[in-house]
Amino acid sequence: MSIQYNEVSREFHLYNDSISYVIKILRNGQLGNLYYGQKLRHRESFGHLLQGELRSLAAYVFENDYELSLQHTKQEYPSYGTTDFRYPAFEIKQENGSRITQFEYLSHTIFPGKKKLAGLPATYVEEPEEAETLEIRLYDALIDAELILSYTIFREGPILTRQARFINCGAKNLVLTRALSLCVDLPDDDFEMVNLAGAWSRERHVVTGRLKQGVQGIYSLRGASSAEHNPFLALKRPTTGENSGEAYGFSFVYSGNFLAQAEVDTHHSTRLLMGIHPDGFEWPLGPGSDFQTPEAVMVYSDSGLNGMSQTYHRLYRTRLARGRWRDQVRPILINNWEATSFHFDEAKILGIARTAKELGIELFVLDDGWFGARNNDRAGLGDWSVNLEKLPNGIQGLASKIEEIGMKFGLWFEPEMVNKDSDLYKAHPDWIIQTPGRAASPSRNQYVLDFSRREVVDEIYRQMSTVLREASISYVKWDMNRYITECYSATAPASDQGMVFHKYILGVYDLYDRLTAEFPDILFESCSSGGARFDPGILYYAPQTWTSDDTDAVERLKIQYGTSFVYPLSSMGAHVSEVPNQQLGRVTPLETRANVAYFGAFGYELDLNHLTDQEREVVRRQIDFAKRHRELIQKGTFYRLLSPFEGNATGWIVVSEDKSEALAGYYQVLNGVNEGWKRLKLAGLSEEINYMMNDDPNRAHYGDELMNAGIVIRKEELCGGGGDFTSALYYLKKV
Repeated sequence: MSIQYNEVSREFHLYNDSISYVIKILRNGQLGNLYYGQKLRHRESFGHLLQGELRSLAAYVFENDYELSLQHTKQEYPSYGTTDFRYPAFEIKQENGSRITQFEYLSHTIFPGKKKLAGLPATYVEEPEEAETLEIRLYDALIDAELILSYTIFREGPILTRQARFINCGAKNLVLTRALSLCVDLPDDDFEMVNLAGAWSRERHVVTGRLKQGVQGIYSLRGASSAEHNPFLALKRPTTGENSGEAYGFSFVYSGNFLAQAEVDTHHSTRLLMGIHPDGFEWPLGPGSDFQTPEAVMVYSDSGLNGMSQTYHRLYRTRLARGRWRDQVRPILINNWEATSFHFDEAKILGIARTAKELGIELFVLDDGWFGARNNDRAGLGDWSVNLEKLPNGIQGLASKIEEIGMKFGLWFEPEMVNKDSDLYKAHPDWIIQTPGRAASPSRNQYVLDFSRREVVDEIYRQMSTVLREASISYVKWDMNRYITECYSATAPASDQGMVFHKYILGVYDLYDRLTAEFPDILFESCSSGGARFDPGILYYAPQTWTSDDTDAVERLKIQYGTSFVYPLSSMGAHVSEVPNQQLGRVTPLETRANVAYFGAFGYELDLNHLTDQEREVVRRQIDFAKRHRELIQKGTFYRLLSPFEGNATGWIVVSEDKSEALAGYYQVLNGVNEGWKRLKLAGLSEEINYMMNDDPNRAHYGDELMNAGIVIRKEELCGGGGDFTSALYYLKKV
């Protein structure tokens, strides 16, 4: 790992064993990019990679100099209007109405380690030697403002993180109207764009399309990162597959409105931009004030999409997630929502918990309906005190009884929302996000509390912390069941209304910060109508997220497969639910439901007392299996093998770090008639190790055979002997 600066060539070379990233100070003082990709041997200058020539209709920086036109120059953090006509990374509106800026190199600092971002989630290091950081300070003399671009390269892995900070050093007011976190200009357009898109109950489906001239991208303007588009985008070569070829990944550590786009210009270069969405965003920069962008994480892979994903998995599992639960295996839980909805009492809850304990489940989670006047979704949100009609002994009493049974206890909250039928709303009707004189649009009969206001966050913290202090609570499920409409804050002046979306997310982070600091032993799980806020920003506070409200095993194949492009298995809440499935009405085998859910933070979402004795015995065996293998699943290296988006079968495998054991899953959606022979070729094993399959000493195979010839898929080994929605697991252990 090294960051080199050559004073003669005025170039920075950031590199480790995997990647190189080369920045050049251009003749006009701005920053250009010379290279990003596989590691290059260090040399005194890479200046020969800078290209420029006379082109028709181009504007040039210097008189009678036809080499430097920013329109045709690969840049680090470009602005619009001074010979570059592409979309910019930032824009500053000045008092005279001008938006033209000229930030030139002033100085730089190189130091070991990585700084913490105030009020924002970000990757981190535990020892300074794990990473090195370059800060480049740029200055615009006319507006008396500084721009600090930060780059951190990690010692291990092809990882580079980016963020920017703006400082108003002068006496005049400035307004940031655009402040993205990164720009990467690549020299060609021979790429396919890969993104994760969908909707409620079909989140993070993989979408791939060839780049073309113009702008293509993804975004959210919903106040959350959203179920519709995840804040991730990859560019891969058309020949790149899961295990070979070149790919560039871009992931945004943020939970609110975002933009990620690729722009291909008329000369086939590609500009990748990522950051806070500029629509609806205006950030006043008064004299002496500053603005910090969130972090973006860039990953390069020359070993395919699996190589890119595995880098994100390791980084996000060990250097983004934090706290006690980062490295601990997750408890197997049961959630009562699909079993009871709002309709429960203490006796019913304890009845489910006793059965759960008998079967080996470790954590009981009480979902929605325990507080205020909450008997449906029209009342109670905002009143985080126990409903004594349902639970006469309170949360403290119920938690104690659950622990007496021998289980831990968890609780559901939806802190950011309020019903109009609540004491909180009646006392503070101006605390919701709404525009004066306009109707406030309801969604799920609830409204969004204005978390851009400190007093609102303080009150919710007071209520939640009181509950968490008074009872023995080991887990919190943090839900959010609607997006933001009519975005306006009642107490903010007109000039600050463009800050509300971002300040709202800062308020969410602040509440998470306070609660996780006070209650470090609690496992927090994020939920947002399922997976509508499954992003790296939330992972910093909550090491796992409820992946989707869709618990159907077949649909979960696509959802979990897509989620794995960026996020580790340890972050994916995955449960076995009842059939017919509540979202689709589909009936799938109990074995397949578990075989999918094992590859995540495992649990159950049904009434165990409604199962037959035979089904309960199956569940008992599933729980025992999950306990024996959860260390491997949570901390192993995950490979995608067969895509559910490309055929009738899905396959994946997780391999231990030392390659001594592995667990593979094979899933068949629909049965076929008189089909051909099928094999599942594995990945990630050691060619030299002889693996015993499913504890059968008569089935031992070396890794090279399992990866190159594959496992013969036998119909009789699929659960139920084959048929629709069947599956098989293959546990491999070194002989």
